[in-house]
Amino acid sequence: MRIALLGGTGDIGGGLALRWAYHTNHEVLIGSRDPDRARTKAEEYETELSSRGVDCTVKGFANEMAADRAGVIVLSVPAYHASDTVEAVADKLDDGDVLVTPATGMKRDDEGFHYHRPGAGSVTKLVADAAPDGVSVVGAFHNLAAGRLADLDADLGIDTLLVGEDPDALDIVSRLAEEIEGLRALMAGGIANAPEIEALTPLLVNVGRHNEGLHDLGVRFR
Repeated sequence: MRIALLGGTGDIGGGLALRWAYHTNHEVLIGSRDPDRARTKAEEYETELSSRGVDCTVKGFANEMAADRAGVIVLSVPAYHASDTVEAVADKLDDGDVLVTPATGMKRDDEGFHYHRPGAGSVTKLVADAAPDGVSVVGAFHNLAAGRLADLDADLGIDTLLVGEDPDALDIVSRLAEEIEGLRALMAGGIANAPEIEALTPLLVNVGRHNEGLHDLGVRFR
C-alpha cells in the first residue's frame, strides 16, 4: 500500500514515516508544500533507515502529487492547516481513498497547554466536512509523542484511538497502526467522539512538562 504523509517533513509525519518504513513493506511518500523540502527529508529518512539495515525507498513530492499517488493520506499538518490542505489536494483524491487526521487544536498560556476546540467540534470533523464525497476520514494518532515515535530505539507500548464513520476505512487504519511494533489501535466510536480524544493531547503535554522523564508520554488502556 502507498501511504502519503502530507506535512511529512514535520515531527508527527516524520515519526510515522520512519515507523512505517522500518516496520512494514508499505511504500511511504513524503508530501510538503515545498517539494524540495519533501525530497530532502525523504533522503534523510532513507539515510536513517539504511543505518539500521533497512533497504527502502522514501520519495518526496509536493502535497498534491503525494496525495494523487496514495490510497491512504495522512494529514500530518498543524490543526490550523488541516482543512486548507484537504482543499488544496481535493481534486487529487479518488473515491475509496482514506484521509487520516492526527491534528489537535491547542493553545498555550502561562499555565500550560489547553484544548482549542474549533467551531465544528473537533479537527477531525473539520477534515470530514472538507473531504470530497467518496473519501472517508479517520481520526487517529492524536496522542502520540512525536519524539518517541521518531526514536526507532524506543519501545512504544502505547495505544492510539480511532474514530470514524466508515468501518472499512477504520479497519484499514487499524491494521496500518498495528503494523507499527508496539502500537495498539482501539476503536472509540464515531467522529462525534473526536473532541474527547483530541483533548487528551494537551493533558499529556502538560503532564510531561511537569514530571521528569515523562516528556514523551503515551497512553495505554488496561
